[in-house]
Amino acid sequence: MKELSKETRILISKYKDWERSLKTKEGISTIHVDEIASKVASFYEKIRGIIDWKEGHLLKRSAIERSLRKRIFSQMNIDTQIPAEPLVLELIRSGHFPNDKIAESKIDEVQQVINKYIYIINRCPENNSSMQFLQWITSIAACEIEEVLTPSFKERALIDFMYSKLRESIVLSKDIKKEVNEEEKDIQIFINVQKALFDLDHSVISYHLIKYKYPYWTDLIDSDERLQLVAQNIHGIRKEMEDHLNHPLGGKVSQLCQKYNTLFLIIGDIISENPSTSEKIISDPSNLESLIREKYTKRLNGLNSRLKRAAFYSTLSIFLANIMSLLVIEIPISYYFGQFTAMTYAINILVPTALMAFLVLTIPPPPKGNMERVIMKTIKIVYGSKEREVYEIKKLRKKAVFGLIISLIYLISFFASIGFIVWFLSKIDFPLSSYPIFIIFLSLIAFAGTKIREKGKELHIIDTKENLLTMIVDLFALPIILFGKWLTLRWKRYNVVSVFFNALIDMPFSVFVEFLEQWRYFLKEKKERL
Repeated sequence: MKELSKETRILISKYKDWERSLKTKEGISTIHVDEIASKVASFYEKIRGIIDWKEGHLLKRSAIERSLRKRIFSQMNIDTQIPAEPLVLELIRSGHFPNDKIAESKIDEVQQVINKYIYIINRCPENNSSMQFLQWITSIAACEIEEVLTPSFKERALIDFMYSKLRESIVLSKDIKKEVNEEEKDIQIFINVQKALFDLDHSVISYHLIKYKYPYWTDLIDSDERLQLVAQNIHGIRKEMEDHLNHPLGGKVSQLCQKYNTLFLIIGDIISENPSTSEKIISDPSNLESLIREKYTKRLNGLNSRLKRAAFYSTLSIFLANIMSLLVIEIPISYYFGQFTAMTYAINILVPTALMAFLVLTIPPPPKGNMERVIMKTIKIVYGSKEREVYEIKKLRKKAVFGLIISLIYLISFFASIGFIVWFLSKIDFPLSSYPIFIIFLSLIAFAGTKIREKGKELHIIDTKENLLTMIVDLFALPIILFGKWLTLRWKRYNVVSVFFNALIDMPFSVFVEFLEQWRYFLKEKKERL
């Protein structure tokens, strides 16, 4: 038997607390919604998931955000109180939270959260009605509401565990220390650990970062003087969060976190299986090694299915937007100029889809010896090591003259890539009016596929070597991929299909489901009288 490290024992203790929190407490009233109405709402949410596809762990928060914004934007006067109960019931009906599991007292807690953020919106000094600010503040509110309804004890414990380990190991070189202090380094580790472990988006990380910087945040109430101060400085807090999220050190820290996240995920998998007996089990090195092999293989198999699902829904989401652009823009313009053909439609659909299939199907497996390296490093973390592993972040030395030349080459490669696509389309008599749409959707698919390929390297701890061919492909593909990234950020903000659903379908459907539930209760009352 071998002694576990202090950090591992703390992690096990937190997982035991999480296990206890899952047990249903007797004598507590829970929130119940009608099962038929819930099935209808849940079916609609599945359709929404195709239209506005997101990773599974972001769907819940996205639904809260959408429901909250709908209630805020539908009111002429934001001073009017927004009741929490209909919002919570809608979320449970939609299948995002379990029925008969959440305590009724949680509704009051959610109400306090909503009141706090409405107070901030109404009391902030300026720009309180700007769309960007309202989107940001409601995304933070949605994160806190999700935390109230389903606290993420287990995930937070693993984040703290990885953060404490990497905080000891990651050091800054002397040249970087002149520009970045230790506090900023810790913040960048805190941010990128969350991205590496659970692929959390900026909204969730911003909320966690706000709590990291302002520990009293979740305790703020209307009468608290600190809430008044927060409301007065909310724009400064928002800018502070954005500065941290876009810090130049983030990229280098992110690479390290992504490289070693597998070790911590596997430790989490092992302990979460049975927290109460895990300490005894993993104290035996032979047991630990076999469990690491088992969880590594399970993660590898699960990763392949997740990648296929991500590829399918990403392509389908963009495919639906492509069809809308064809119906609304391309077909009318092409018919007007007499250029529309069935081949145009087929190429618009098949080429981006084939590109996605190629990017996903050619994802390389983990390199040889990867599992053995994972086992060795995971054991070191669990038991601790006398020799501290150090990962030094060095500053990349850039020469001004080379920087100018490299930027020029990058610009030329971008226009060369676009030029090749235009030349190819002209050779097959593609309608001129459809060129921009084709390039846009090809870029979106290229970026989505590249992101999926990066996720495919999730378990890789051994660096793969690049060759000359890879460098040449990157030279011409990277500009298109980055263009796709830029478009994706705008796509998320201005997803026309999603806006259509929000404006014309969401509100009437929510009213219909509420009516259906009330009608069901009415029928039950009548039956009881019989």
